[in-house]
Amino acid sequence: MVFFWPPIGLAIASILDFLIGDPWHWPHPVQLMGKSIAQGSQLILKCCHSPLSQRWAGVALGLTVIGTAALVSDRIIGLANTVHPLLGISIESLLLASCFAGRSLHHAALDVLHPLQAGDLDSAREKLSLYVGRETQTLDEPEILRAILETLAENAIDGVTAPLFYAILGTLIPGLGPLPLAMGYKAASTLDSMIGYREPPYLYMGWFSAKLEDFLTWLPCRLTVITLGLLSGQLKKVWALCQRDAIHDPSPNSGWSECVYAAILGVQLGGVNTYRGTIKIKPPLGDPIHPITPHSITQALTLTRSCFLLWLGLGIGLGFVL
Repeated sequence: MVFFWPPIGLAIASILDFLIGDPWHWPHPVQLMGKSIAQGSQLILKCCHSPLSQRWAGVALGLTVIGTAALVSDRIIGLANTVHPLLGISIESLLLASCFAGRSLHHAALDVLHPLQAGDLDSAREKLSLYVGRETQTLDEPEILRAILETLAENAIDGVTAPLFYAILGTLIPGLGPLPLAMGYKAASTLDSMIGYREPPYLYMGWFSAKLEDFLTWLPCRLTVITLGLLSGQLKKVWALCQRDAIHDPSPNSGWSECVYAAILGVQLGGVNTYRGTIKIKPPLGDPIHPITPHSITQALTLTRSCFLLWLGLGIGLGFVL
């Protein structure tokens, strides 16, 4: 139960994410989610040996982690409010800020860009390896820039706009508040990133988590594409390119999230990537009108922040009206 006007926590959380982000040495809810998922997945692999049993066990794991994240966060705020409403809004703001990755995304991009612009390719490759799954040891400057932009574009949805979407949705539900839905989405995203792979040993166990995250991200992804298209004044072009190229990406969402940035910036994403020795070819997204440059990265960061602020303003406004 939230005693303060719900959007206050949303506004404070956004300020906290802008100012401090997620300091590496601070405890984070995702760490607890990750431990639970790791322990649960190991138990499933140990006890369930058939594809069907692993599928059902994966469903149970996914629902348990997501439900626990949403319910526990709601109860924490409820108990804090019984002590004092100021304590409740403070804890809610801190936990909600952990659902947003705006500053972390900005820091990650600059962490790779700085040595790259200084001509230190080895350091840029090493930094990049901390943030992407692809092999980085042999990447040249254009490929490093492509990797940064693709990572920014994909994570702009599941790390920034989608959590905000569910936080806003929560503020519009009487008596709920922004935290439970945002934390539930964060749990779904963490499940997908840990076990949502179409390869052993997660092929069957992670099926539900991958599909659920795709489903939960579908609407905020399309809304982000529309918003960015409007902000850039290129909505018709953006939508046409996404319909042309994004549909060829195996993911129902990442192709759209990358293609919208490619369309606005006039660059092309996709191509050959290597993951743990396995070469994977992603379909081309957008047209190569311009090369990807460090300025392209800063433009992408600005677009993401502008979209976040617009949604935040709309969410606070809707909360006030309702």
